[in-house]
Amino acid sequence: QVQLVESGGGLVQPGGSLRLSCAASGITFSMYHMGWYRQAPGKQRELVADITNGGVTNYADSMKGRFTISRDNAKNTVYLQMNSLKPEDTAVYYCNAIWPTNYWGQGTQVTVSS
Repeated sequence: QVQLVESGGGLVQPGGSLRLSCAASGITFSMYHMGWYRQAPGKQRELVADITNGGVTNYADSMKGRFTISRDNAKNTVYLQMNSLKPEDTAVYYCNAIWPTNYWGQGTQVTVSS
């Protein structure tokens, strides 16, 4: 079956960095358009960044310049490097296999607090 397993979340101080990983299995990863979403308490889930199977990236405006999405097809893994973290980045971060078939990971908590 398809599994997307996120890791790398945790507690970090404002201005700090984290790298999230999402290991995929059960899909032909190299074919997939992948993304990261997040959901803060009381808010809707929102796109953070996505990357096509060809490596073209896209970011939400508030993440541009701070976050970097990348992928390693040999490891079936997509990453999200997050720098200059702010308290408003606190959320559950979800890995998403966007296309050709949509799948979600279980999420990993990121808390930015002093």
